[in-house]
Amino acid sequence: MPTRVHFLACSPLLLLALLSPVLLIAEDWPTFLGPRHNSTSIETGLQVPWPKGGPEILWQTKLGTGYGIGSIADGKFFQFDRHGDQNRLEVLEVTTGNKLWQYEYPTQYEDALGYNNGPRCSPVIDEDRVYIYGAEGELHCISIKTHEAIWKRNLSEEFNVVPNFFGVGSTPVIFEGKLLVMVGGSPDEFKGLGPYQIDRVTGNGSAIVAMDKKTGKTLYKISDELASYASLTLAEIDGRPWCFAFLRGGLLGFDPRNGKIDFHYPWRAKKLESVNASTPVIVGDEVFISECYALGSTLLKVKPGGYEVVWKDEERSRDHAMETHWNTAVYKDGYLYASSGRHSHQAELRCIEWQTGKVMWAESGLSRSSLLLVEDYLICLSEYGTLRLLKANPQKYEAISEVFLEDQNGNALLKPPAWAAPILSDGRLFVRGDDRLVCLQAILPGK
Repeated sequence: MPTRVHFLACSPLLLLALLSPVLLIAEDWPTFLGPRHNSTSIETGLQVPWPKGGPEILWQTKLGTGYGIGSIADGKFFQFDRHGDQNRLEVLEVTTGNKLWQYEYPTQYEDALGYNNGPRCSPVIDEDRVYIYGAEGELHCISIKTHEAIWKRNLSEEFNVVPNFFGVGSTPVIFEGKLLVMVGGSPDEFKGLGPYQIDRVTGNGSAIVAMDKKTGKTLYKISDELASYASLTLAEIDGRPWCFAFLRGGLLGFDPRNGKIDFHYPWRAKKLESVNASTPVIVGDEVFISECYALGSTLLKVKPGGYEVVWKDEERSRDHAMETHWNTAVYKDGYLYASSGRHSHQAELRCIEWQTGKVMWAESGLSRSSLLLVEDYLICLSEYGTLRLLKANPQKYEAISEVFLEDQNGNALLKPPAWAAPILSDGRLFVRGDDRLVCLQAILPGK
């Protein structure tokens, strides 16, 4: 039987497990980008190369409207989508895809640009509770045991959030007894404004709201920034906890214990429609952020009370190191891998050197893609549904396998937009297209 782990940081147990060739580690995937918030898996035994038709399809299921992929804990897959005028959390048996139960609430959200009216955030699973955060700004805490709401809050109404172009898209995080949520509310004088007036809007001190995770009570709120679509992420640096929020106007670093702000680093293109949507990547005491509208990327070295810039792309230059859009870069042995480019036809899969931003290689023609790092390999999902297995090689683009998943009639299983990053739990690989979730056997039993 595999050893199942639930921790968020590297530990002696994990190091021992990674060094042991006979121990298979299976981990849950309880939130967006996984237990370490960085789209990496510690599971071993990946099938390389894939068979001609790709890894074995274990099961598949139709989904509602939404962009996000689910979360996994204790043998259950939690998927959050919209069905008609209801936002619905569906809980599936992870081994079969059979539906166990569901939770719904009504929604009237409409995307300002007509893209997608479903949720963007992944469920957040913590002990016997699951948290869902809808595009309209409703936050619900649901009991996994009773399938009913423990508490709920409409944060957009409470804090007067002026709607941005694509609604709420930042997945919250759990820190100790707190649920940290990106809100970005504004004073009442801005009520009634919409996305095309967002440049006139100021904040009301609710960029980040910390709540008691069991009761929903507000514990603290900080910053006058407005919200972005980048998810929050946690780290421990020199023995101290940190939370990083890549907000509409830049990166906020703060102490999640009490909300004390260490710094705000401005990083946002001047274009009204520009967004920050890529989750920060943390390695040691350094933080990488990236956007695709004008500025590109930058690397900061952080410390209590401040930061120093290690390197940054020059705004007026066309030669940026990396320009991530809604996807998040993954780190491996001193290098970052990510899809760079705002539009599909411009996108390149790139490898850059972490410490300098030097572009090691760039591969075009893959469209915008999302990555999952497993062992020494990148599982790469194109927004048009092509699934690739790549070697994480800083010297060159090295493709191992490629597959376009189809049903028995030759119909595509992953229709565009396939924007959610793949996830891996207990050897099973989960990928999402526009309207379907597919579960594949990425690690063969007994490997």
